[in-house]
Amino acid sequence: MTLAIASPPLSAAEHESAMRDYGRRAEARALALGNRGPIRLGSDGKLLPDILESYWTNGFYVFQGVVGPEELAELRADINAVLARAPVAPDAAVDRCGRPVLDQGILRLPYRWARPLSDPVGGTDKNNGRHPAAMLQPEPGVDAPAWTVELLDGNLHLSDACLRLYGHPGLLAVAQSILGDDFVPYNEVTFVKEPGLGPSVAWHQDGTTHWNAPDWDEGAHGFNFMTQLYPSTAGNGVWVLPGSHKHGKVDIKRMVAECGSDRIEGAVPMLCDAGDTIVTNRQLVHGSFANSSPDRRITLNEGFFPRRRVLDVTTRRLNGVVETYDQARIAARTRILQIAIDARHQRFPHEKPYVYRPLAGHEVENRWNETTRTSVLRNYNQLDMFL
Repeated sequence: MTLAIASPPLSAAEHESAMRDYGRRAEARALALGNRGPIRLGSDGKLLPDILESYWTNGFYVFQGVVGPEELAELRADINAVLARAPVAPDAAVDRCGRPVLDQGILRLPYRWARPLSDPVGGTDKNNGRHPAAMLQPEPGVDAPAWTVELLDGNLHLSDACLRLYGHPGLLAVAQSILGDDFVPYNEVTFVKEPGLGPSVAWHQDGTTHWNAPDWDEGAHGFNFMTQLYPSTAGNGVWVLPGSHKHGKVDIKRMVAECGSDRIEGAVPMLCDAGDTIVTNRQLVHGSFANSSPDRRITLNEGFFPRRRVLDVTTRRLNGVVETYDQARIAARTRILQIAIDARHQRFPHEKPYVYRPLAGHEVENRWNETTRTSVLRNYNQLDMFL
């Protein structure tokens, strides 16, 4: 069964059946890439060369077993608690239990909504037009709600478990290995793909700023960590075009038109188990289909930039706001990283904490406690940066 964009509307069941068949064919290609395994560091504290080579060749790497069972349970519990406090509809003031929606002094509610199995941005000028081709939108089941939460914004002040994950010494060593000692954090969100409801994210490349820079390179727009709280499958997961981060700005609209489908030729799903973390180059062509599968996906996304690519750069954010990221802005945003390192050390004292060199010597003023929760962490995402 093929899924041509011009075909009549599909039911969720028909879409799920077709995606299952398509996924089986692509899974073998994904696993054949060989870009998966545990985080392995050398005596210098950096990733072993074969892992780095695989990352730069394919544009992504699956780190297995990053999060153990106890921490995974804490992360799931925290995210489920935040979702339980979502309003019953986008403009509602109470949650499904009649309680006032999540507040906690947060300036902007974290919930982003979409219609079930829809494509909210594909083929539109939203997000600076970086999603130029629409995805298929199968018809949801008759019992589907009118709206579903597709994203939570600001993981670190929503969940203490997410804050602790942010200070994971292995993941921060990966960031240092790819971007250098002075890497810069920029944004943390949770992608929510409920079974039979989760909307698609149309094919795109994340970066919007440096494509025409004279010193453009394969890592100019940084990377994302994607920690999976449930298994990532061909049906519910993110698909990528391996190696596409090497080719600059890609004509995705033409690529989709030539395929005659929303499935780009040669794409593979990023398959992994619960507790695995995928590192993904932001310049990689990637997207996800409507989740007509029976499997839930919850992805904790953490993004990082090379410092030289963000310092004193003026750019237009996805919401259209123009900003310049000076040293003061970067310094304020990176404090969260040091606080997360301390929060993790308090919870997992047996681990050797990561040393973030730009803030070495500033550990005392960046301890994790109720004071810094209120004065630094709360509403920290107002300082998010985008390239």
